[in-house]
Amino acid sequence: MLRRVGYALSDVAYWLRRHLWATVIVLLVLAGAAVGAYLALGGNDGEDSPTETPTAASAPASVSVVEEEEPPEEPADLGFPEFATRNTTRVAGIDPIANAAGVALAAFPSAGDLEGPPAVVLVDAEDWQAGIAAASLVAAPVGAPILLTEDDEVPELTDQALAALDPPGSSSTDDRQAFVIGGAAEPSGLRSARVDGNSPAEIADAVDRLRQELTGEEPRHIVLTGSRDPEYAMPAASWAARSGDPVLFVGRNSVPQVTVDALRRHEDVPVYVLGPESVVSEEPFERIRELAPSAQRVGEEGPVENAVAFARYADGSFGWNINDPGHGFVIANGERPLDAAAAAPLSAGGTWGPLLLTDDAAEPPPALRGYLLDLKPGYDEDPTRAVYNHVWLIGDSAAISVPFQAQVDRLAEVAEVRSGSGGSLLGPAPGTPEPEEPDQP
Repeated sequence: MLRRVGYALSDVAYWLRRHLWATVIVLLVLAGAAVGAYLALGGNDGEDSPTETPTAASAPASVSVVEEEEPPEEPADLGFPEFATRNTTRVAGIDPIANAAGVALAAFPSAGDLEGPPAVVLVDAEDWQAGIAAASLVAAPVGAPILLTEDDEVPELTDQALAALDPPGSSSTDDRQAFVIGGAAEPSGLRSARVDGNSPAEIADAVDRLRQELTGEEPRHIVLTGSRDPEYAMPAASWAARSGDPVLFVGRNSVPQVTVDALRRHEDVPVYVLGPESVVSEEPFERIRELAPSAQRVGEEGPVENAVAFARYADGSFGWNINDPGHGFVIANGERPLDAAAAAPLSAGGTWGPLLLTDDAAEPPPALRGYLLDLKPGYDEDPTRAVYNHVWLIGDSAAISVPFQAQVDRLAEVAEVRSGSGGSLLGPAPGTPEPEEPDQP
């Protein structure tokens, strides 16, 4: 019976955490029940307990109902640690606005007398192209995390993040505290610079010009991606945040003139096209090669597969080249493209992870599962001397479920290398049972 009560109390605690405004009401109800129970059990200065029927507030019947309930079966109901497991950390915002604020505060913890980032970037919550293009401003030396505005206003969560981050401006930001991209709302009280454009390609070009003006340097590479397929463009944001490389836009069957002019401006800079032919067809790719003869295409059909291909890719100094264990990763849902911009600071510090995608909130799709399993870390004798993987998950359980997180945690867990029976084993093949946990040394 005590165990059942414990389950029930765990449920109540979990509910209270999720429903803060209801907490006061619940506490009042519980206080009334406690008073009623005290009177019913013989309180009231030692007088006999009342013989009349208890009121609804004082009736102990609710306790008996709790005792009769069966323990919840779902892990989330048992208090499963959905915000962090051994190998994962979740930024559990209900939308990209909340995720951007959470990531910015995680990437730049300004408490303890630590200075926040020199500046912030503000992007409208409906403009995913601006968010992905602006990710190059996250990279050093600018170092400005992305926050989101909505309906020509600065939302409360963004405003709170701005207050906590308190960007001072620096020489690397031209003393600006905020860069306002496209149609984003401008915060009051900050020294801001607006970056305008009439199309995604124009805004991306303006961001490229701004970063070059701030840094005084040519980019090392250029990433071109489609302006109509957000789930294929999302991985470009993490690379831009890591490298500072600009992200410029092309159409499925054409190259905007402003992008042509940018390629001419950077005529000696290597160019990479992110996405398969369904996103950037052969016709614009040939036009790109006329301007940049060494241009390469990176990508696969399918957003999940495309993100994995980009995470694996390497060409000289370009590309994540993550083909072995011991790295960080970021996973977002491809249906929420602004989460790529929100999560960009996680790729510019800490575990420096590429952005991977899922098209299924319930469980990791095969391409993602296979990639994580291929990079599963292992050890021979001493796990404390092993390398480790860590995965950031972006969004609440509607974007990425708790069972999904549990599976990713197991895929990222370091495992003992087993040999002598058909080779080494770092983890099971997709669709087969996971190996048992090794004994603790």
